[in-house]
Amino acid sequence: MNTTTGVDPQKIKSMFSKVASGYDKANDILSAGIHHLWRKKLVKLSGAKAGDAVLDCATGTGDLAIEFKKAVGVPGQVTGTDFCKEMLDFAPAKAAKLNLPITFELADVTSLSYANNSFDITSISFGIRNVADPVKGISELARVTKPGGKVCVLEFGQIENPALNKAYQFYSTKILPKIGGTITGETDAYEYLQNSSAQFPCRQDFVKLMNQAAQFSHVECVPVSFGIAYIYIGTKSTAAL
Repeated sequence: MNTTTGVDPQKIKSMFSKVASGYDKANDILSAGIHHLWRKKLVKLSGAKAGDAVLDCATGTGDLAIEFKKAVGVPGQVTGTDFCKEMLDFAPAKAAKLNLPITFELADVTSLSYANNSFDITSISFGIRNVADPVKGISELARVTKPGGKVCVLEFGQIENPALNKAYQFYSTKILPKIGGTITGETDAYEYLQNSSAQFPCRQDFVKLMNQAAQFSHVECVPVSFGIAYIYIGTKSTAAL
């Protein structure tokens, strides 16, 4: 299985820097706010508890990092990273408004500076398909996760039901780029969103990719909203060092 996406990291960074100011508004309108429920479900499936240390990569404007901080509480630590400064610039104020202390840092998921076995949970939402080498990204997430800890991925996929898939494809190809383009001024970015989502491995194909990247004792795949997106929870093997 080809594990590279062929994306140019610099083009991805440039694209997100251009949509950053309208990113949250576009997400809320295009998904009717459902993306927040997907993140809440990921946090629940991760088993995050008070005192856990969490790393959220490709955190963007910080939504998933914020959900994790709510779960791990005052004794817990959450670090949110992104390789696009313009996206990350919006995150600290969002967290501060909710009185949630979170550390935000510039970092690339394929080359993390954190030590092995540093975090109870690592995550990436709607970012892994934008990585040139997803296997390398997952491998890095797993490396910095403690044995027995969780590597969590939330990503778009393809709906299995043919009728629902046809309806969603119409929305995602004809309507979504126009609305996203109107809000952000970057129609091309939302055309990329649809095209990359339609082609990216999902369900068991992505599970195979995760197992290729690292030693997991178990990988769970959970569809959300009929398979518009999928949550993957990999438990790092206790045999992994």
